Amino acid sequence: MLDPKLKVLQLVAHHGTVTAAAAASHYTPSTVSYQLRQLSEELGVELLAQSGRGVQLTAAARTVLRHAETLQAQAERAYAELAATGDEPSGSCTLCGFSTAATRLLPPTAAALRERYPHVRVRMIEAEPSRCFDLLLSGDADLALVINTADTPPAADERFVQLPLLDDPLDLVVPSDHRLTAQRRVTLADAAGEPWILGRPGSTYHHLVRTACLTAGFTPSIAHYADEWDTGTALVAHGFGIILVPRLARLHMDWPVVRIPLHGEPAPARRVLAATRRGAEEHPVTATALDQINRTATTLLP
Repeated sequence: MLDPKLKVLQLVAHHGTVTAAAAASHYTPSTVSYQLRQLSEELGVELLAQSGRGVQLTAAARTVLRHAETLQAQAERAYAELAATGDEPSGSCTLCGFSTAATRLLPPTAAALRERYPHVRVRMIEAEPSRCFDLLLSGDADLALVINTADTPPAADERFVQLPLLDDPLDLVVPSDHRLTAQRRVTLADAAGEPWILGRPGSTYHHLVRTACLTAGFTPSIAHYADEWDTGTALVAHGFGIILVPRLARLHMDWPVVRIPLHGEPAPARRVLAATRRGAEEHPVTATALDQINRTATTLLP
């Protein structure tokens, strides 16, 4: 129901540039610019102003966005009410989430939706948390599992509903003959002098580990970069460093490593959120998905 041109304006506001908005919406920059010009002509106001080499939103654009958020939420509630009062829901439902969620939480949820709503086509997309919010904004996803980071939209953001799901503790993984395996209680600060294995700079995992280490009073000495838990743990097994791994992540049993729960403060953990467009949480398919995700999460981390 919402004019696609308003969605384009929302993406420009979210990303700050026409180019980034185009990439998120699968359009070319020229198409995004054309749609914004059309919207500007229809409304009779200027929406963008030149700012150096880029653009900035005008006061009129911010007014339009404020009303667009209200319209978007109303449209989502209308879809939800129609789905609840009509025949068996049909159409599609897209779930997205970061790697661990895509492995442990989303498949059981997709299976439950397939059984409960046989006429709904369910699909999943594995994506970084920042990309998940892009997918929600563009309408390419209906429900996202994300990690709460400094880049996550604030809880007061009227475009989304963000529901706390679980806190996933980060465990220290060290070689089986490591000195820390002999200690009864291990804190994050105990590993301050170790060579560390982190995700690539800019990744959610990199930010999470660095923030935890800085809070513990040290800057980690990064020896290697690995975005996959399997890759990082394989490096640990061969004596190349240590790594923090979420408790939800499964590790190969054959590798000579030890998983150590951390004590004291900070006890690093990543907060997992379920996010959807405001109003969409009332849709019966989305509500069923949220219920199943909560059930699965309870069994994984009681």
